Amino acid sequence: MSERLRDYDEKRDFIRMNLNSEAVLYVNGQSIPAVCIDLSSTGMQLRAACQLAAGQQVEVEIGSQHSSLSGLKATATVVRCEPADGNEHVLGLHIEKML
Repeated sequence: MSERLRDYDEKRDFIRMNLNSEAVLYVNGQSIPAVCIDLSSTGMQLRAACQLAAGQQVEVEIGSQHSSLSGLKATATVVRCEPADGNEHVLGLHIEKML
């Protein structure tokens, strides 16, 4: 299906970059291992063994594999949480601020 024929809801305002990189999710002072599935300039999708509520504030850290590049640290808001395999969930996060 061509881009012009897609419903508006399916279109992305920002290009998403597939990562599948290790990440750490900080929720209420607790660190939770996660995997960053993809990243855009305004949001990210993580897979983690936790269930969070929409609107909840979190911090995310994604390390860099290159010594010359710093990792990503951000505060974000949970916009969705969907069940995945086992006890994991896929989290949609909106980036509020880069740290």
